[in-house]
Amino acid sequence: MDTTKALDRRAQILLKTLVERYIAEGQPVGSRSLSKSSGLDISPATIRNVMSDLEELGFVASPHTSAGRIPTAQGYRFFVDTLLTVTPLEQARVLELKQQLLPDQPQKVISAASHLLSELTRFAGVVVSPRREATRIRQIEFIGLSEKRILLIIVTNSGDVQNRILLTERAYSANELTHAANLLNENFTGLDFEEIRTRVKQELRQLQTDMSELMSAAIDAGEEAISGSVEPYVLSGERNLLEVEDLSSNMSRLRDLFRLFENRTGLLQLLDLSRSAEGVQIFIGGESGIASLDDCTVVTSPYSVDGHIVGSLGVIGPTRMAYERVIPIVDITARLLSSALSPES
Repeated sequence: MDTTKALDRRAQILLKTLVERYIAEGQPVGSRSLSKSSGLDISPATIRNVMSDLEELGFVASPHTSAGRIPTAQGYRFFVDTLLTVTPLEQARVLELKQQLLPDQPQKVISAASHLLSELTRFAGVVVSPRREATRIRQIEFIGLSEKRILLIIVTNSGDVQNRILLTERAYSANELTHAANLLNENFTGLDFEEIRTRVKQELRQLQTDMSELMSAAIDAGEEAISGSVEPYVLSGERNLLEVEDLSSNMSRLRDLFRLFENRTGLLQLLDLSRSAEGVQIFIGGESGIASLDDCTVVTSPYSVDGHIVGSLGVIGPTRMAYERVIPIVDITARLLSSALSPES
């Protein structure tokens, strides 16, 4: 049955009022309260009849301890899809947020976006790291630290900088280190480490035999640095959820939620779904398909680099959240992150 058609205007107004009151107050909403708040000139008895119909349709439920009603996940879904009015953030506020996501090293911007989502919503903020093609090398440098300790500096094509300490079997002079860096930069700039490894095996003897140990050490360390430099996602503000009464009242469910954060795989799969979507997506309760999120809502949005979607971000909070406030925060943060990660044309 099309539930939209099943709800007339009066029922929709009452459901909207109930959801808004419950989000604001966290208490079951009774008929008298709805009569005062809805603006409808109808009796509490009529409201009770409408509430019974809404309960039969699965939009509201009656807690055992109260005569009032609360929205179900289905009720929240109808509210978000049909009844919610979202007000965009003011331009001054957007500019203020933009200042917190200034372009820098990509991983720093991603962490900043995650913290921003958390701070603005007081829930958990998460940003999936960009899923890029193999990271290509822009520049490599060697700096001698002591007789057999060398600092390897790698600059990627995205501007990310990684450092690793190399321990070598013999000492290298400053001239040798400069020469080795020049060889790598002249011959392998623009390649990823797998391509560099293949080329080095073929060409190293022709380049310079006594550099083989240093080159091999640099490739191994560089590959490890690049592959280990990007976490699957950055999660911020998990502890905020301990302050959310709707979640903290069920410690067993809260422990399951934190295990999900530690495990990462399930949440990553959910967030990856939004990479193929346009704009903001909202997973309410069981819609996520993850049992530990049954009492939560996940609001997500994809973000892009140079017009290509590379990741997603979102907010994880209780189903009783201020959707009209959280949705625009997620939306604008995705836009600002896309802007920060995309070089100006």
